[in-house]
Amino acid sequence: MANLTQKAISVLKTDGINGVIKHAKRYVKVKQESKKNFGCAKDILFINGCDPQLLPHPSRYRVTHQREQCELCGYKTDEVFYKSIQFDMVYKYRAFVFFRCVLTDEIEQFIKIAKQLNKTVFFDVDDLVIDTKYTDKIEYVQSMDNKQQYDNDVKRMGQCLAMCDVAITTTKALQNELLQYVDTVIINRNCASIEMVNASQKVKKDVHDTIRIGYFSGSITHNADFEMIYPVLEEILEQYSNVELHVCGELDTKGKTNIVTHPFMDYKKLPELIGQMDINIAPLCESIFNEAKSENKWIEASLVKTCTVASDLGAFKECIENGKTGLLCKTLNDWKNNLLACIESKNLRDTLANNAYEYCLRNCTTMYRAGHLVHQLEQYIHPNICFVVSKLEISGGIMVALHHMEILQDNGYDVSILSLYDTIQSYEFENHIFPVLGHDTDFHIDQAIATMWATCSMMDEIKNIKVKKYLVQNFETDFYNFSDSLKVQAQQSYSPKTDVRFLTISKWCQDWLKEEFYKDAKYAYNGIDSNRFNFVSRNWNGKIRILIEGDCSAPHKNVDESFKITNCLDFDKFEIWYMSYNAKPKDWYHVDRFMHRIPYDEVPSVYQQCHILLKTSLLESFSYPPLEMMATGGCVVALANDGNIEYLVNQENCLFYEKGNIQQALDMIQSLCQNESLRTHLIEHGLECAKNRDWNHIQKDIVALYKD
Repeated sequence: MANLTQKAISVLKTDGINGVIKHAKRYVKVKQESKKNFGCAKDILFINGCDPQLLPHPSRYRVTHQREQCELCGYKTDEVFYKSIQFDMVYKYRAFVFFRCVLTDEIEQFIKIAKQLNKTVFFDVDDLVIDTKYTDKIEYVQSMDNKQQYDNDVKRMGQCLAMCDVAITTTKALQNELLQYVDTVIINRNCASIEMVNASQKVKKDVHDTIRIGYFSGSITHNADFEMIYPVLEEILEQYSNVELHVCGELDTKGKTNIVTHPFMDYKKLPELIGQMDINIAPLCESIFNEAKSENKWIEASLVKTCTVASDLGAFKECIENGKTGLLCKTLNDWKNNLLACIESKNLRDTLANNAYEYCLRNCTTMYRAGHLVHQLEQYIHPNICFVVSKLEISGGIMVALHHMEILQDNGYDVSILSLYDTIQSYEFENHIFPVLGHDTDFHIDQAIATMWATCSMMDEIKNIKVKKYLVQNFETDFYNFSDSLKVQAQQSYSPKTDVRFLTISKWCQDWLKEEFYKDAKYAYNGIDSNRFNFVSRNWNGKIRILIEGDCSAPHKNVDESFKITNCLDFDKFEIWYMSYNAKPKDWYHVDRFMHRIPYDEVPSVYQQCHILLKTSLLESFSYPPLEMMATGGCVVALANDGNIEYLVNQENCLFYEKGNIQQALDMIQSLCQNESLRTHLIEHGLECAKNRDWNHIQKDIVALYKD
């Protein structure tokens, strides 16, 4: 509080009481914005670096109006003042537009994370305020009391620009200059909003005996432009007693007579005043800074059917058709002749004004230029993919989805997780970060991927999904008894009538989807991270450790049979480890060590400490544990099922026993312990199989699954 008081006293000394009021309003705004809940995820966040209290005009055109353009095309947007930006916002939007933002530590970190997530970062600027080599040419800037701070802000704005992917600007001249700082610059010219058009169309032009020339300068930086043209205006005022000169803005008019001055006014009141003018003037001195200026003054006058005489420079030269939608001037003599022509001919004024009105209404309003902006933005916004999960709990299916997400993010996709129950903001996996969003997500989704039958219905509740896909990893119908209604719902998720496209990681799943549901599923086999599940040599001379893995509460996992086998072993020679993410061991199981819901990072170590994996599942789409055991140099005794015969070969890299044949399984375990030659053969071929299935080898196949 003491610091705040000291700051207020300092502002009072330098800027007076009005300065204190302005700073107080800004402080309250920042505090209020920081408390806002930017709830559901949307398409684009605009970060406004221009304080609306101190400089409202630029942000209205470049933030408010561009947001309106996006919203008109169905894109959802939010806006935040740059000092109120919250770090978690980086997870909730597909793209970010920084308007005239200086680079702060917070924004630098924000942009870095956004790029890591493949979210496009745009920088919008409507003036050459990104390098002091431009601003030093402005006469007013040279006389500023706080020029050092101003120059520092300009430099930091340039630094922010350089960090962004794409620049957005208003004119060709600005585009050419900005290309020195960033590789890609798109033009979205300033447009009048729906509100502005409505206000302009309500203006009724009054009848008056005088001819009014209006100059709506806005900021004080246009002093030099006014000085350039004033000799011509002064001559005209002396020549024509019925001509009035009106000036609106912060110009220095000291020493100049016969001028009607109007204060800088709210944009909502401006159309009425411009509409009472007969001629609107827009002079600009020739400079690179002025060449970059937009055509706003012409648009605003055109919408109230006031004709414009402007400098033949920059955006005016690009947009005004000389003699049809306005008059352009290169010299002071042009200014004199064009102004006299307009003064002498009401018909000329009306013709220019009506032509300009028709053109601007169709070509310079948010309503009719919305598609143009969104089309350009879409060229650079990364394609996004959302994986739909019930809850982020470690399971084989979730792990596969996470590996796919990791590969897709590495290949330039904006990848998010849509969760039914999780409330976390992000999920970290293998040095990758994925935003976690709720079902109230409101942005455009290129692809949504269901990861189990229950998540298919969640996709139906989310708007704006372009393509729906279902990553099928098992025949989930068989997870339930006929008495369970979930069996029906699981079956319905494969319906031929659905608009979902199917993907799978199992040849078996691909086959039954085609044979039973007439669905053509794209296929890519599962991989393994060899760097994590790496080889560790075992000592087979001591106590042999057997690993059993699976949920004993799920009948298709058939874990009971594993323990029927191991319960027959000599526990002086064998040690039994059991790993399960869900159910705990039953009372009759002999377990030397139980590992329940252990972190994924610790799983490789479990395999590396065991000699044999006993895997007795009856139903698997793809069985990961045998592959993980083989990758670490262990041996596998298993029941053959559709999810493991894709890569397991009996007597080659594993030993298969017949279901229910307990003695056969026991014999195989004993042969592994006693037959070094057999053991070595299985281990070598198991390692080779795992190596060929490394995720790095199949990245292209995974990415191909998600290409339309």
